[in-house]
Amino acid sequence: MGIVKISDQLHDQVRLSSAALGRSINAQAEHWLRVGQMAEHHPQLNYEGICALLLQQAERDLQLSEPAPAPTALRRPRPVRLVGGLQ
Repeated sequence: MGIVKISDQLHDQVRLSSAALGRSINAQAEHWLRVGQMAEHHPQLNYEGICALLLQQAERDLQLSEPAPAPTALRRPRPVRLVGGLQ
């Protein structure tokens, strides 16, 4: 982690946006950095397309960090016993 120096005006904009969007100042700045980086790497995309890419990336990251679910084909369903006279 490092320190990034930005202008006071930009810091005020980050602070305002972070308050409006419920993010920390650092999270808001990181979001803007990621969006800007994606815009440079994918100039053909609009904001909606960039957000879609960021969501796909987050889904892949979550799938890698979660353990694989047990295969459903190997599980046997539990027997169900009805109570209260319904059968």
